[in-house]
Amino acid sequence: MSAPRLVVVTGASRGIGLAIAETLAGDGFSVLAIARNCGPALTAAMASRPSLRFRSFDLADVDGLHNLAREIRTDHGTVYGLVNNAALGTPGLLATMPTGEIARMVQLNVLSPMVLTKHLVRGMMSARAGRIVNVSSIIAGTGYNALSVYGATKAGMVGFTRSLAREVGPLGVTVNAVAPGFIDTDMTGGLGAEEQDRIARRAALRRLAEPRDVADAVAYLMSERARNITGTVLTVDAGSTA
Repeated sequence: MSAPRLVVVTGASRGIGLAIAETLAGDGFSVLAIARNCGPALTAAMASRPSLRFRSFDLADVDGLHNLAREIRTDHGTVYGLVNNAALGTPGLLATMPTGEIARMVQLNVLSPMVLTKHLVRGMMSARAGRIVNVSSIIAGTGYNALSVYGATKAGMVGFTRSLAREVGPLGVTVNAVAPGFIDTDMTGGLGAEEQDRIARRAALRRLAEPRDVADAVAYLMSERARNITGTVLTVDAGSTA
């Protein structure tokens, strides 16, 4: 029996990232969760899933991504899949947001995943097989008050997805994105119960999607069933944008 294919998931210590890591491990992949800290939820998940492992790294350290990619290959073998999930979602009006905060969001949400992909996609290209899934957001297309910077970074990942799919498609690598709607995670907790309820009522299904829904979408794109799907954005929002 061949060894399980390795998938790297960033921002996997909680929320959507953790749900993705757990789902992929349950589907038979060997999953390496990347985050600054492991956290109790990821620790518990690893206890029940031996194929799920953790590597501590601060993805804001762009200069260190080359070494991270090299160490992953050395310690864990060839990378088959990459899920770029880690992101900052700091709300704030552009007119009053500190420039340093804008720079941090752009760096973590756009620059870091691009550079990490640069280093890991080379192995996929050599193997003529691989999957890349970028986590965007419906905000990239709809906009939302006080999320202009976040929306810009997520729109950037959509453009990155579509163009990279063209670059690496001839070598057997697919590149897709998922665009979650408002989901009950730490990132949306600041909206408050009333605002979340208003958003849920506006959705076609009258509810919010959950982290596991996004994880299932990523799992599909990572599977052989999606072998002829590339350059697309799969929306998971319970019909908020329908």
